[in-house]
Amino acid sequence: MRTISSFQSIVVALVLAGLIAGCSGDPNVRKQRYFDSGMRHFSEQRYREASIQFQNALQVDPRYAEAHLELARCYLKLEIYNGAYNSLLRATELQPDNLPAQIELGNLFVRAKEFKRAEERAQLVVSKDPRNVDAQILLASAHAGLEDYSNALREMQQAIDLDPQRAQSYLEYAKIQALAKQPQPAEESFKKAVELDPKSVEAYLAFGNFYAQEHRWQEAEAQIRRAIELDPRNPQSRAVLSRLFVVQGRMADAVQVLAEAKKAMPEISEAYRLLGDFYLASGDFDKGLTEYSSLLKEHPLDLKVKENYVQLLILHNQLDDATKLNDEILAGSPKDVEGLIHRGQILARRGRPNDAVQVLRSALSTEPDNPVAHFNLGEAFNLLGNLDQAEKEWREAIRLRPGMVSAHEALAAIAVRKGDLDLLRQSAEAMISAEPGYPTGYVLRAVLRTARKDWAGAESDAKRAIELAPNSAAPYAKMGNLRMAQNRLGEAERYYEQALGQDANFSEALRGLVGIYSRQRQPAKAQARVEAQIQKAPNNSSYYTLLGGMLLGAKKLDRAEAAFEKAVELNKNDPDAFLLLAEAQKQAGKQDEAIATYERAIQANPRNSQSYVSLAVMEEKRGNWQKAQELYTRVLRIAPDHPLAANNLAYLLLERGGNVDYALSLAQVARRKMPDSPFTAGTLAWAYYQKGNYGLAIPLLEEAAKRAPKNPIYQYHLGLSYWKAEKPELAKQHLERALRLEPQSPQAPEIRKVLAELGIG
Repeated sequence: MRTISSFQSIVVALVLAGLIAGCSGDPNVRKQRYFDSGMRHFSEQRYREASIQFQNALQVDPRYAEAHLELARCYLKLEIYNGAYNSLLRATELQPDNLPAQIELGNLFVRAKEFKRAEERAQLVVSKDPRNVDAQILLASAHAGLEDYSNALREMQQAIDLDPQRAQSYLEYAKIQALAKQPQPAEESFKKAVELDPKSVEAYLAFGNFYAQEHRWQEAEAQIRRAIELDPRNPQSRAVLSRLFVVQGRMADAVQVLAEAKKAMPEISEAYRLLGDFYLASGDFDKGLTEYSSLLKEHPLDLKVKENYVQLLILHNQLDDATKLNDEILAGSPKDVEGLIHRGQILARRGRPNDAVQVLRSALSTEPDNPVAHFNLGEAFNLLGNLDQAEKEWREAIRLRPGMVSAHEALAAIAVRKGDLDLLRQSAEAMISAEPGYPTGYVLRAVLRTARKDWAGAESDAKRAIELAPNSAAPYAKMGNLRMAQNRLGEAERYYEQALGQDANFSEALRGLVGIYSRQRQPAKAQARVEAQIQKAPNNSSYYTLLGGMLLGAKKLDRAEAAFEKAVELNKNDPDAFLLLAEAQKQAGKQDEAIATYERAIQANPRNSQSYVSLAVMEEKRGNWQKAQELYTRVLRIAPDHPLAANNLAYLLLERGGNVDYALSLAQVARRKMPDSPFTAGTLAWAYYQKGNYGLAIPLLEEAAKRAPKNPIYQYHLGLSYWKAEKPELAKQHLERALRLEPQSPQAPEIRKVLAELGIG
C-alpha cells in the first residue's frame, strides 16, 4: 500500500482549498447555500432567521424568484404582510408562470380584503391551468369576500368536481357556506372534510371554530380536543382551545390548558411560552412577569423568552432590569429589531421620546415593514405631541397587520379625542373581530354606543367586557359612564367605586365620581373623595391635577398651586399640569412665576404647542413682542397650521411692519382652521386692508364686529376701511363707536385725526 508523502498532502490540501475557495466565490453556489440554509431554518419554524438567509441570497442575486417566494412565506409567518406582498409581487414579476406564487399573492389580497385583485390573480392562474384546484378555491374566496355567495359556492363546487377526494376543498366550501348563513350545509361539508382526511388538524380546528360561532360550545370543544389528540405536540391546538374557554368566560380552564401545553411540550418554545403570552395579551402583567421569570431560568438561551421577558419588565415599569437584559441581547446582535424596539420603548418611558424616535427609525431601516416598530414609533410621536405623525404610524401598523389590537386601540383614543364616532366604530369592531375573547373592543364599543344613546347596546357591551375581565377597572368605569349618561347617579357611583376597587390608579373612575358630586352640587364631598384616593395612590399625578383643578375653581390658589406642583413633580410629561400651575400663579398675581412655569413646561415637553402659545400671549401683554414673535414661530415649526399661533403671529407682523404677504398667508391658515372666530376674521381683514383690498376687508370686519361688538379694534379697523373705500358716513359711525368703547385707547389720536380729515369730527 502506498502512502501519500507529506509534500503530496500539502499539495492535495492546497488544491482542495482552491476548489472550495473557487466554489465560495461562485455567486450561484453562494446564493444556493443561503437558500438551503433558509429552508432549513424555515422547516424548524425559525422564520426570522430564515428570512435573513433568503435576503442574503437575494443580495447575491436580486432576480432569484424562488428566494423571493420563500421570503414572502417567512413574512407571512411573521405577520409582516407588506413585506410578503412586495416579495410575492417581485416573484411573480420575475416568473409570471410561477403559479404557486400567483396563488399566494391572491390569498394575500384576500387577507387584505382586496377581493377584486385576488379575483384577477385567480383568473390568471385558471387561464394557464384550468384544472388548478387552488386557483378555483382562491376564486371562490374572492367572490365570498365580495359577498357574492352564489358565485363563490358555484366556484367551490367546481373545485370539488375537479378533485372530489380533496379534503381541503370541502373545508373551504364549509367556511363559505358558514359565511353565506347556511349552517346546516356548512356542518355537512365540515364532516365531509374530516371524513376524507381524518388526520387533518386544520380541519378539526376549523370545525371547532364553526361550532363556537354557533355557540355550540360542547361540540366545539370536542372538535378541538380531537385536533389535540391527533397531534399532541401542536401548540396551536392548545391555544385555540384556550381561546374557546376565554370566549365562554372560563378563564381558569383557559389557563389550565396552557399550563398542560407547557408540561406536554417542555422543549418546544412556542408551547412553553403560551401561558406567559396569555398573561401578556390579557394584561395580567404580574402573573406574566412571574411566569417569564421562571421561563428564563429554565430556558436561558431562548431569545424569544428573553425578548418577551424584557417586554413584560417594560410594561411593569422595571426599566433598569429591562435595560440590562435588553442590552445583553443587543450586545450579541446590535441590529436585532425586537431589541431595538424595546430600547425605544424604554427611552420613551424614561421621558426621552426624541431618542426613542431615532432608535425606532433605526429598527425600521432594518425591517421597514415591521408593524410593531411602526406602532411604537407612533407612541413616541404621541409623547412628543405630534398627533398627526402618531396617527400616520398607527395606521401604517394596521395596514401591515390588520388585526393589531394595540394600534386600533391607539386610533380609538384619537377618535375619542376628536369625537370621530366613525373611526371609533371601525377601531372597536376591528378589535372585537381580531380578539373576540378580550374586553377592550367591547369597552370601546360601549363608549360609542353611549355617545349614540344606544343604551341597551352599550350595557350589553360593558357587561360582556366585565364577564371577560372581571378584575379589570375599565369595564366597570364604562358602566359608570353609561349610568351617568342615563342620569342614574347612584348606580354610576357604585360602578366607579368598583373600578377603583380593581385599580386604585384608574383616573377615569375618580373623575366620574367627581362629576357625580359636582352634578349634585357637593364640591366638599368631591374634594374629600379625591384626597382619600390620593392616600391610596399617592404617586398618581393625575389625581393631584384633579385636586388642583377643584381648588383653583374654589379660588384656593396657594393650595391649588401646591397640588399642581406635586403633579408636575410626579409626571413632567403632563403638559396640562404645567399649564394649570401657570394659571394658578397668574390668578395669584405671580406673573414672573407663571412665565418660569411655561418655560419649564417647554423644556419638559418641547413639542407641546400650547405652552409656547400661552407664554407668547403673556410676553405680548408685557410688551415683549419680539419674544412673542419668536415663540409663535417655534409653534409653527412644530404644527404649521396651528390656528392661534398663525393668527397671532400674523397680527404681530401687521402691527410691527413685518412681511405683509407672509402675514396674509398666516391669517388665511388661521381663518381656514377657525372659520367662526372673530379674531381670525379681524386679522385676515387687517391683512387685506394693508394690501389695499378694502372690498375683502370690510365684510370680514363687519362679521368680527357683529360677533364681538364691544371690541374697539374691530370698529377702528372697520372705520378705516370704509374711509379708504370712500364711504365717509359709515367710516364716521364706526370710528366714533371705537372712541366711545375706549376713549383713551392708543388708537384714539389716530381716530380723531381721521375724523378731522373727513371734516366731520
